[in-house]
Amino acid sequence: MIIKICTGSSCHLNGSYDVIQEFKGLLKKYDVEDLIELKASFCFNECINGVNVKCETGSMMSQEMPNMTLCDDGFLLHHVTKENAEDLFVKQIYPLLNLK
Repeated sequence: MIIKICTGSSCHLNGSYDVIQEFKGLLKKYDVEDLIELKASFCFNECINGVNVKCETGSMMSQEMPNMTLCDDGFLLHHVTKENAEDLFVKQIYPLLNLK
């Protein structure tokens, strides 16, 4: 799975650096660093909803939520902050790994 965090101008101003740091810590905390590739990315054209985090999951899908847009290769999480990153990770991303 690939997680891309937008670092475009709007998302940068809304704290994308903090979100990146939080996700780095979450991958380590949940011991999934070798299962999830974390990348910075430029604009997903959802600037009004930033910070945006794209989860490229392939065929795995998450349960749709109000702060999410489904796309062909996964889903886009909107309004991600340092404060809500772990909750979104635990509810939307981690279950897709199907770890016991």
